[in-house]
Amino acid sequence: MTLIADAAPATPNADISEADRTHVFHSWSAQGSLAPMPIVSGAGCVVWDAEGNEYLDFSSQLVNVNIGHQHPKVVAAIQAQAELLTTVAPAHANATRAQAAAMICEVAPAGFSKVFFTNGGADANENAIRMARLFTGRDKVISRYRSYHGNTGAAIVATGDWRRIPNEYARGHVHVFGPYLYRSEFWATTEQEECARALHHLERVVQAEGASTIAAILLESVPGTAGVMTPPKGYLAGVREICDRYGIVLILDEVMAGFGRTGEWFAFDAHGITPDLITFAKGVNSGYVPVGGVIISDAIAAHFDDRVFPGGLTYSGHPLAAASIVAAVGAMREEGIIDNARRVGAEVIGPRLAALAERHELIGEVRGSGVFWAIELVDDRETRTPVSAATMGALKAALLGRGLLPFVADNRIHVVPPCVITDDEAHRGLDIIDAVLTEFASAR
Repeated sequence: MTLIADAAPATPNADISEADRTHVFHSWSAQGSLAPMPIVSGAGCVVWDAEGNEYLDFSSQLVNVNIGHQHPKVVAAIQAQAELLTTVAPAHANATRAQAAAMICEVAPAGFSKVFFTNGGADANENAIRMARLFTGRDKVISRYRSYHGNTGAAIVATGDWRRIPNEYARGHVHVFGPYLYRSEFWATTEQEECARALHHLERVVQAEGASTIAAILLESVPGTAGVMTPPKGYLAGVREICDRYGIVLILDEVMAGFGRTGEWFAFDAHGITPDLITFAKGVNSGYVPVGGVIISDAIAAHFDDRVFPGGLTYSGHPLAAASIVAAVGAMREEGIIDNARRVGAEVIGPRLAALAERHELIGEVRGSGVFWAIELVDDRETRTPVSAATMGALKAALLGRGLLPFVADNRIHVVPPCVITDDEAHRGLDIIDAVLTEFASAR
């Protein structure tokens, strides 16, 4: 942990944390036990607290700061747009908004010409579900148990994890198990078996629910918060075939996996398939201004040429957000940021994590690509029993103590730094993880 010598804190960390606890109601939390960590600034892959302590950001905050903190081109674009026009109603035409949509469509597959802008990923999924229902005239949506799609009405019920359970107010949602060989629901022993059995399970659910009632299958291309589970070869292609067979809209949620995270513009690019609707947010502008959206296939967009689409948002295509997209996507292209994520994942993170798994009994499995990886921690490799929440809390504290800001979920450490991370920074962060796991192994 580095202390910046010339950064005399105007307000101590403790005071900021206490003010936050007093007045800010935090998401997914029991409010009384919180101790939020202050962050006051950042640059690239590094952030600082109010007292000048430096942390290497291996979380990308919420796996969204793909272009790194305070990228000068994106900051300048937001400033320039603020001087020109800070806001405009969605019904008006705006050049910056149109340019942002065009640039997004340029990196999408052929056959996508329009974007519906939202405020974030949750309402992107919400509106994609709405489009699919209106396009098909059907109601049900199939999604996976191991998934997260956002915290709005339909998106949270499409979500598969525990956050769905106290929020089940939306109708027409059905869940299935997806492929996850390490903890297979299908008694599979190979990736091929897991893929084939997961697809069989999905198709049987489609048939049992009644294919004529199903509007959409909604999947994260790579489930993120659920564990960075890259689908086995052939799985997404198999889902595409099932959708085609039964006239179902395929929605791929690229909110976390898109715009460089897996080393591709979209995670599904590596699987050779094209969905009908693509949802995005997070990495499209690294969260500098809240924004998300749905990239709409031409066939679905044309459905609304003579039909009113009954949806809209006050801040849809907000000019400050649009300007940040134009600058971020432009910088990703010009600076080879997608290629950097792919290379660092293949040449540094992947090999280093494989080596860690060889040395540390705590590691049950490592998986991922690009700058999108998970280390699954277990008490026993034979039984694959997850380590406890107390162990994960202690690991997180130890990582922070050594100057690494981690992303921790369930029994996993997710290795999800910005796409701009250098080899040296990646090695430094992985060295910290190695050291902390070594400490814990010696203490057991």
